[in-house]
Amino acid sequence: MAMYESEITQFLKTLKQEHPSLEAEQRQGRALLWDKTPIDLDERARADASRVAQKPYVYASQD
Repeated sequence: MAMYESEITQFLKTLKQEHPSLEAEQRQGRALLWDKTPIDLDERARADASRVAQKPYVYASQD
């Protein structure tokens, strides 16, 4: 008895056979957008401490 394989599974198998570099390209895209280096907490604290406070409504004219 043959196992059922959906059309989507068949399509993905065919696509991966025709484009073997597809998974590597997907990993590169993920690394570019999502995989980030951990935040250095000391550096972040220094950046927050050195930030200049913004006035409440910067677009109001002070005439």
